Parts: sequence; structure tokens; C-alpha cells
Amino acid sequence: MNAHELMLAAAAGAVSLALSAVLWALAQRRAADRRVAALNARIRQLEVGAEAAQASAEAFDSALLAVEDGQALLASGGESLSVVCEALGLAQADPQYVLNALMRADPDHARRLRGLFERGEACAFEVKGPAGVVTVEGRAAGALAWLRVSAVLGEDQGLPTAPRFVAFLNARTNPAWIAAADGSPVWVNAAWLKAVDAGSLDEAARRGVAFDRGADAIASEAANMGQRREAVRWLSLAGRRRAFLISAQPLEGGGVGVWTDDVTDLEEAREETKRNVEAHDETLNRIDDAVVIFDRAKRLSFHNTAFAELWGVEPAWLTERPTHGEILDRLRQRRRLPETADYAKWKAAELARYEQLEAQPDDMWSLPDGRTLRVVRQAHPMGGLLLLFADITGELKMKAQYNALIQVQQATLDKLSDAVAVFGSDGRLRLHNESFEQFWNITPLQLEAAGDFEGVVELCVPKLHDMAFWKELKGRVADPDPAARMPITGEAQTSDDRIIEYRTRPLPDGATLIAFTDVTDARRLQSALTDREQALSEAERLKRDFVGNVSYELRTPLTTIIGYSELLEHAGDGLPERARGYAASVKAAATQLARSIDDVLDMAQIDADEMALDLAEVNVADLLIDVASRWRAEAEPHKVSLVLERPHEVGVIRGDRRRLAQVLDHLMENAIAQTPPGGTVTLAARKGLSEVQLQVSDTGRGIPFHVQAHIFDRFIGRERGGPGLGLALVKAITELHGGWVALESEPGAGATFTCHLPEEAHAVSQPELGFAS
Repeated sequence: MNAHELMLAAAAGAVSLALSAVLWALAQRRAADRRVAALNARIRQLEVGAEAAQASAEAFDSALLAVEDGQALLASGGESLSVVCEALGLAQADPQYVLNALMRADPDHARRLRGLFERGEACAFEVKGPAGVVTVEGRAAGALAWLRVSAVLGEDQGLPTAPRFVAFLNARTNPAWIAAADGSPVWVNAAWLKAVDAGSLDEAARRGVAFDRGADAIASEAANMGQRREAVRWLSLAGRRRAFLISAQPLEGGGVGVWTDDVTDLEEAREETKRNVEAHDETLNRIDDAVVIFDRAKRLSFHNTAFAELWGVEPAWLTERPTHGEILDRLRQRRRLPETADYAKWKAAELARYEQLEAQPDDMWSLPDGRTLRVVRQAHPMGGLLLLFADITGELKMKAQYNALIQVQQATLDKLSDAVAVFGSDGRLRLHNESFEQFWNITPLQLEAAGDFEGVVELCVPKLHDMAFWKELKGRVADPDPAARMPITGEAQTSDDRIIEYRTRPLPDGATLIAFTDVTDARRLQSALTDREQALSEAERLKRDFVGNVSYELRTPLTTIIGYSELLEHAGDGLPERARGYAASVKAAATQLARSIDDVLDMAQIDADEMALDLAEVNVADLLIDVASRWRAEAEPHKVSLVLERPHEVGVIRGDRRRLAQVLDHLMENAIAQTPPGGTVTLAARKGLSEVQLQVSDTGRGIPFHVQAHIFDRFIGRERGGPGLGLALVKAITELHGGWVALESEPGAGATFTCHLPEEAHAVSQPELGFAS
């Protein structure tokens, strides 16, 4: 490369360098311009902020002091500083004078200020000056300490500052807060945070909790309407149901102040009072008497159901709360008030009772429809008048009836021969009859003067000296123990040798009735009857012994007679025909006499209640066969047909076979004897409901009606031979089995005897049967 090229290259490089330097200078110039513009903007912003701070300080009547190394400088608020100096009584508006005055005002204030200057501790307090109150707030920023001071002069000097007001609200035990227009809290006191269990309002907002959504709605309603709103809300707080009075008041400048008061006790008392009033009204509605209450204005405030029913007034009209006078006028129109010559005067007197404070006597109203009312008036505690109407028509009627009954009772007692006296639980003589006076030889005046039981005893002691007797009677009258007032009956003897019977009876009303009866003649007669009864019993015993002995003594010779007659009967041809007939007659007579003796002994056993049944299972069919076979031979000589009806379904019964056979033997004997030749006797058995019927019927001459009523009595039918005890034994033995005997007969149409026997017979005691005299 030659020199020329080198020069050209150097020139080109120089030009390039110059261009680069120019471009770099332009870039730096532009960057510097931007920095200058930003700095100018920042300066303008700071100037605006300073102006705004100055304006705000001036706007809020506060002065801002900067303190460094104990020297105070005014940052803003010269006019406010002058007001502060005036409140502190300083002649010159100097920041240093203000700081010195604050240090001297109170040792506590000086301590707080030194804490701010030396350690940067924030502080806030108030200083009371000669002309006003100065509020001080201190904050530290870097090496400077800032004090904002403001003063309140005149009437406003008693108003608290915001911190003091916050402290005041936090001291409340009930929640209080400031809400926005939508009801959401923007500031709350400590009680609100405690109620929702939150550390701050922001925490409560994050958790979505609130003291009461209904209270928030009340605050929103107050903000929207621009009016104070109040309501009582029941909330669950600390595990207990409590009532709060929520008061929401729109605030000047926006927002709603919400204030709560715990009115649980008041609301509970109000609810209790309401329940008591409702219970009182319900009680009044349940009573039969008519009750009406008028208020101070003499207007109806309450009436029960009985009031409308008593007067026949429409309930719908009563709900309109008419006045007392209007109700009286309507009742008079319907003729339901007492008749009076001057109604206006009577009405005025009724309405004038509202001004009477003393107790008013009860009235009696006689209504045109015949009813009688008792009217009770009473001043109402809440003002007005309470009236009670009781329909005593029935009561008066019952009282009249009671008096009539007392008169009838007295007249009845006077007609009694027994001496009767009634003593009350207090021992007073309430009632006695004329026989009581005659019994103890006492006059009515003496009894009236005696008065009580002790006095009556003194009048009766001359006739009956036993004081223990009177003491026992007194216990029956005056002792409150129910066991001591139990009825007693006894006898005593008077000084004139009378035997008296006394009786005490407690009455339902607590009184005691004592009756005395002269039983002297009755006891003498009773003694005579007792002696006679003993004599009769002894005679009856002798009779039974005689019958038993005679029957036993007769059995021995009869056995001999029957035995020899049978021997002669079996002798055959050794005896002539007539002798054999005589022997047969002797045997028949002896046999009949033996059976009669057996009947007498059986009846004697029954009379003495000594006959015992040998109960066992008895086959009814076998029993009928045995009886029919025995009596078939007896029926043939009389040319009487014997028919046996033997139903197989009868089965067995529980009874005494020998005695049942004895019953059927007597019935068969009676039927054969009453049936003429050619007649029929039927022996049958039937099964009924829980019983078996043994039946014997014949086609004989029947039994006359006048005899049927006594057919089972003793000694009936003696004209046929024997003692006449057969049918009486039939009845007695059947009843011993727990059954009964029926007779069906018509004269000329035969007779049917039916023994009704239970399937499960039990031995029944037979009452004593006496022989007919």
C-alpha cells in the first residue's frame, strides 16, 4: 500500500470515528434530556406533594413540627401553630416554645417525648392548656422526630380525639362498629372481634364471619333510607342465646354507626311477662265466671269467653273494643240489665266507679230473665276497672234446697226413737234430735248453753258415770287421726239400770255422729230367745238320738223276721198254700219296714249334715240297666210295662253310684205304684249342656196341681204306706250332687221326674231339714 492509500485510509477512519463520536454524543444528549425531564417531573411531583401536605396540614387544623437534637422547626401549619400556642397560653408562636411547654405540662408527657426522641417510640397524648386542649401525635422517621399538634378551643375542647374515642368504644362490652352503605363493617371495636373470635377485621373478612347478618342488613337499610333503624335480634353468643338491641344511625360524611346493647334480661322479662299475661288470660278464659277489663279510657281491653256467653254479645263486636258505656247501652236495649227507673243515673253511677280508689262492695243484679248475678268490681293495677260477673242462680237455688234439706233432716231426726247428736271436728254440737234430749233428760236450753262435747258430757254424766267411756267417745270426735275416728259400736249400762247401745260414725265433712239406743227390752228378749234356741237344739239332738236308737233296735228283730219268713217260703210243699201266703206277706211287710227305717236314717244323716258321698266315675248306661233289672220283677205283678231308654252317648258322670241308684229306686217305686195295670213306666237318660238328666216317667193318674208344690216335702204320700220320705230323699240326694229335680205332670196324664245332675259333681253341704210338726 502506498502513502496515498494510507492517507485515504487514515482519513476514512478519522471520518468514521468522528461520526461515531457524534452519534454517541447525540445518544448521551438524549439520555441526559430524559433524565432531566424525569428529574423535573419528580421535582414537580414533590412540589405538588409538599403543597398537598401543606394544604392537608392546614386543612385539618394541625401543625407539623420536625425535631432534631432537641431543636423544633415548623414544617407546616403556621396558623394551626398559632392556635396551639393560644391554647397553651404562649405569647409567641414559636415551635421551640411549644415543645418546651409540652415537656413541662406533665412528667408522663415528658417521658413519652424523650422515648420518641431517643428511641423512636411513637406516642400520642393530650395536654390541657389554659384556653383549650392540645392533641399530640409523635412518630420517628430517620434522624427526625415528627410531632403533629392540633388544638381545640371553646366548646369543642371537650370532644375526644379519634384515639380516645376508639379506646372508649373498645372499652364497651357490647359490639359496636361502623358499616359501609352495603352493611359490611369498615371498623369494629374489640367486643365485636371477641364475639366473632377474630384478631382483626381483615381476618374476620377472610374467614367470612360476621357478628350478625341481620344486623348488617339493618345497617344497610339505615344507610339506604337515611334514617335511624332499630331491631332486637336473638343471637347465640358464647354458647348462650342472647338478645341484642341493634341501633343503626347514618353518620355525617357517610357510613353507618352501629351500636348494640345486651337486652337479654329485658327481653326475657318481657317474654316472661307476656307468657304470664297469656297464662292469666287463658286462666280467665277457663273459669266459668264472666270477666271483663276496661282500661283508663273506659274502653274494653280484655274479656273471657264466659263474658260473651253470659251476656249473649257478639264476639266480633267485642273485638272492636267498645267503651263501657256502649256495652251497657247494648245490654239495656236487649233487656239484660237490672230494671231501673232512671237508667241514665244508674249508668252514670256505674261509670263513676273508675274514680273510686277504695274497695267496692259486691252487688247483686236480678236480671229480667230470672237470673241473679254477683258483681265484683276491682281497680286494675294497670289502670281501669276489672269486673267479674258470677251467675249465682243455681247457688241460691242450691242454698234454698240445702236449707230445706236441713229442715227435713232435723224433722227426720226428731222422728227417730234413737238419740242422735252430731259433733263437728272442733267438738261443737251441731245437730241433735228430740230423742237425745229425752234420752238423757236434758232441756234444749241446757244443750244450747253447753255448746261443745265437754259441756254435753257434763249434762250426761249423772246418767252414765263411766268417764273412760266418755273419754273414748271424745277421741272419736276430736282426734284428727283417721284411725281414731273409725266407727265403733258397743253397749253400756246407765245408773237407772238401762242397757244402752252406742254407735259412732264419721261423716264426710269431718263431723262425727253419735247415736244411743235403749236396748234393755231387746236384750231381755234376746236372752229369752237364746234360752229357747238352746232348748230346741237339745230337743233336736234328743230326737236324732231317739230315731237312731229306735231304728237300730228295730233292725235286729226285722232281720230275724225276714230271715224266718224266707225260710218258711223255701219250705216248699211242707206248708199249706195259705201259710206260704202268710209268710210272703210277713216278708214283704218286714222288707217295707226295713226300707222305711233306712229312709228315716238317711234323712236323719242329711239333717245332721253327716251324709258323705262316695264320688267315683259312674257309667250311666250300666246304672240304668241295674235299676231296670231290679224293678222289672216288681212291675210284672202289677201288669206294668217297664221301658228302658239307654242312649250310648250319655257316657259317665262323677257321683255316688249307690245314692244315685237309691234316687232311681224311689222314683221307680213311686211310678209303679201310681201306674194302673196296662200302663208304662219309662227309665231314660239324656245328655244336656254340662249335665246329665236321669228321667223316670209314667202313664199313671198324674199329680194334682195343689199337691205338686209340696210333692217333695216330707211325709207326703203316707197313704201309700211308709213314712213318705222317698221323694224328699230324691230331692235331697240330688242336691247333694249339686243338681236339682224337676216335675212335669197333669192330672190324668202321668208324671215325669227329671234329675239334673252335673257331669262333674262335688259334694254339697245340705242345710238342715227339720221334721214337719
